[in-house]
Amino acid sequence: MRPGEMAHRAVGWGVPVMLVAAGCGTATAQGSGPGAIMQQLNTAQPQELVGVLRLVIGLAVLSLAPALLMMLTAFTRIIIVLSFMRGAMGTQTIPPSSVLVGLGLFLTFFVMYPTWDEINRQAVKPYSEGKLSYEQALERGMRPLQEFMIRQTRDRDLVLFVQLAGMKQEPPKEELPLRVVAPAFMISELRTAFEIGIVLYVPFLVIDLVVASTLMSMGMMMVPPVMISLPLKLLLFVMADGWALLAKSVVLSFR
Repeated sequence: MRPGEMAHRAVGWGVPVMLVAAGCGTATAQGSGPGAIMQQLNTAQPQELVGVLRLVIGLAVLSLAPALLMMLTAFTRIIIVLSFMRGAMGTQTIPPSSVLVGLGLFLTFFVMYPTWDEINRQAVKPYSEGKLSYEQALERGMRPLQEFMIRQTRDRDLVLFVQLAGMKQEPPKEELPLRVVAPAFMISELRTAFEIGIVLYVPFLVIDLVVASTLMSMGMMMVPPVMISLPLKLLLFVMADGWALLAKSVVLSFR
């Protein structure tokens, strides 16, 4: 989103905030307590109430932003794969969780950029220019996001939640409600992430087995295998340019 559009939207949301603040200040001047505020709300015009309701809905959406980021974007798959990678190497807390989350967020922004750009062109920009109503902008904005989720969701998961929702006839994928698409997308992302994690574990597991059997055959049973296998796994990962390969594989898995 361009800075001008962000400023325009901030001003649009700032007007209801100032109205509420002014109403509260007037209520305080005329009388204290929530009773005075409720009295003003009862005598307010419908247009003023719509602004207040939009403000409340906007604040509620902001409070749910972390959950929406995990549920409706590529972040779930990416962060699980990165966590599997750290566990397979056996480095425990290296890289730190904050680094993995930061990398996961940047990869999520990279993967989701085409979808967010389409949402900006179809919904946010026309709404900020006054060409769409709030309801029309919300409907158009959800369409590209829902198309992205459907592309990444298995058909059997969609069928499962269509049945759980009690729909007698399965509608076309484009007409499925978000309450069906979102949970189906989540379990599909979990399955895909675990499949990638299993593939990541195999080469490191082979190294652990080879090192353990070699130490056993040499009679070095008192030497912990992790002391030998960990440097070997790190060396293999660095020589293979593992982080670049991992980022490439994760991004391509969404195409």
